Amino acid sequence: MTRSELIAALAAQFSQLPPQDVDTAVRVLLQTMCDTLAKGGRIEIRGFGSFTLHRRPPRMGRNPKTGEVVAVPAKWSPHFKPGKTLRERVDAAKSGNN
Repeated sequence: MTRSELIAALAAQFSQLPPQDVDTAVRVLLQTMCDTLAKGGRIEIRGFGSFTLHRRPPRMGRNPKTGEVVAVPAKWSPHFKPGKTLRERVDAAKSGNN
């Protein structure tokens, strides 16, 4: 689901809200989450999951085109860990389709 599809689905579900308000709410929510992670914070949404940062250490890699060894610097990567409720709902939905 893309951000625009999410906005459309929420606008359809909450018809009393103008689509512009739904768009603003989704954008503010996502921007706040990005800002929190950028500051090194953790986001936890009960029943859904948590977002944290994982550090990837520096390493030596290879340029696939030339085979040349290159140094890949350390970096931080966002990580999502689904909550128990989300895992159970996805598992139940996928198990029912078999």
